[in-house]
Amino acid sequence: MRSIRRGDTGPAVSEIRSILVGLELLDEAEPDVFDEALETAVRAFQQNRGLGVDGMVGDETWGALDAARWRLGSRTLFHSVPDALVGEDVRALQERLLEMGYDTGRPDAVYGARTARAVAQFQREVGLVQDGSCGPQTMKALRRLGRKVVGGRPQWLREAEAFRQSGPNLVGKTIVIDPGHGGGDDTGVLVPDGPLRWNEADLVFDLASRLEGRLSAAGMRVHLTRGPSPAAPMSGAERAALANSLGADLLISLHLDGHTSDAAEGVATYHYGTGNGLSSTVGERLAALVQREIVVRTGMHDCRTHAKTWDLLRLTRMPTVRVDLGYLTSPKDRERLIDPMFREQIVEALLAAVQRMYFPVERDVPTGSIDVRQLRLALADKA
Repeated sequence: MRSIRRGDTGPAVSEIRSILVGLELLDEAEPDVFDEALETAVRAFQQNRGLGVDGMVGDETWGALDAARWRLGSRTLFHSVPDALVGEDVRALQERLLEMGYDTGRPDAVYGARTARAVAQFQREVGLVQDGSCGPQTMKALRRLGRKVVGGRPQWLREAEAFRQSGPNLVGKTIVIDPGHGGGDDTGVLVPDGPLRWNEADLVFDLASRLEGRLSAAGMRVHLTRGPSPAAPMSGAERAALANSLGADLLISLHLDGHTSDAAEGVATYHYGTGNGLSSTVGERLAALVQREIVVRTGMHDCRTHAKTWDLLRLTRMPTVRVDLGYLTSPKDRERLIDPMFREQIVEALLAAVQRMYFPVERDVPTGSIDVRQLRLALADKA
């Protein structure tokens, strides 16, 4: 859909205003126009939900707004195939069950089979009909009982422990590399000036191909989400579904950024997290390692790590990060990014970060100290 933005009018704008009034981010549902007050409210909503903050309502923001209208207990929740129920009430239910010790997986606001099994398990233990749906009787039981698990968010404790038990070696582990954009006319950021037309899709695919070779040489099973010229663009949800189907241990999504000001520059890394402090502990650690290794090894400006709820980060079942590897609209960043040797530096930084992810915290090493060439030599010695 075309983004709904300041100056627009119509039923969609009325619907957006109505939802934001219900969330107490806007005082009045009138007038029927996307004005400055509505743009401010949309920005506040995006910030609170971990979305990209641009003050416009595109597909992702609209989906989040539609989900936000639901409160836990306002409707009966059940597992629906093929179109699962989605909403903030589902996320609240998942969080509640996790606090009580039931494994719903990552709280992704999607009422899938895993959530239905957790509800059925809860119903069995409290003497209710085990239908896996959350209606009035199940809600009454949920409100009556307290949490069982203390000392941290249970899902993140499980995720961290599973990662720790997988061991420090890269050999045999599966990683998905996601070159952003690609397919049809989706080139991402495009810089048309000069003798060559540099675009985001081609450059990140080159980076992904280089990283694929390095990680494969270190013994990992590597999959790319797309080839150099895919037939059609893929959404974040589709890329997440692909990684989930492969049973990946990690996912790294590569992007470049763009801005109207050519002074904007630097690298930023994103992991799953919401505006209210909910965050994937393992994903957050991977983001921090990636960010530090790139900054130290390349000297790029540090735009830090950030929590977001983008579909690719929210719907994957493994630790996932998205890395924006500089601004193609910045003369400084662009000059470096189009240099193959500089892209090799980025690849080495990513490889070092992945290796450090599997080191126990007590055995971690200083940023920039891993000689990635030794990883391949060590593997060759074992062979």
